[in-house]
Amino acid sequence: MADRGTEWFEDEEFWDVFAPLMFDENRWAEVPGIVDAIERLAGASPPGAVLDACCGPGRHSLEFAGRGYRVTGVDLMDSYLEAARESARDEVLDIEFLRADLREFRRPGAFDLAVNLFNSFGYFADPAQDLGMLRNIRESLKPGGRFVLEMLGKETAVRDFTEGEWFERNGWTVLTEYSVVGAWEGMRNRWILIRGAERIERTFVQRLYSGTEMAALLARAGFGEVRILGSLDGAPYDRKAESLVALAFPEGSG
Repeated sequence: MADRGTEWFEDEEFWDVFAPLMFDENRWAEVPGIVDAIERLAGASPPGAVLDACCGPGRHSLEFAGRGYRVTGVDLMDSYLEAARESARDEVLDIEFLRADLREFRRPGAFDLAVNLFNSFGYFADPAQDLGMLRNIRESLKPGGRFVLEMLGKETAVRDFTEGEWFERNGWTVLTEYSVVGAWEGMRNRWILIRGAERIERTFVQRLYSGTEMAALLARAGFGEVRILGSLDGAPYDRKAESLVALAFPEGSG
């Protein structure tokens, strides 16, 4: 494969610095309820095989494994994967954590359920790679498998848009600035962290999909049925939607 260059999300320092802000105790505490909702939504039950795509420090992988699922967590960040392995050892859980790029990772027919959660989709510079990742996930599902994707939808991004905010967390003052890219094709995020004389700044863009755009993309990736929802609890994707949730079935399933 040709060298495509390094993208912002491949910067390990970014994730090491921002991890305490993104994965605080409140984020860990919400995980059992999230997995409860996914089980209901997808009709999943142990001991099925689960792919946690962009698993980060393993929050959802650990919860699925603790319920008896056979779990594979995939991520690019070595530090997150090592933290996830350490947590699995502490909880005496047998989880496969792999450092792999989801633009390339596929394991044909291996999983009953795949999840991509916590707004972890839409960051590749080339939009064609979004489609490639979804195709890899579809190929990795067994017949009758399920894929659950949760992300910021274009409609909710427009509804809730703010130019910025600030808050205190984990000893840092955090300033955020948001701006629209193109005709709402994406959202530019600028994060500034200040702690005493220390200042860290990062900027990145997330591609935005409407509900109909995401349904069409998943269909192109080979999913035969796609349901667009407004929460993991299965609420409608309407003006009250919490996020964009897609429940997708490979062709021949559903």
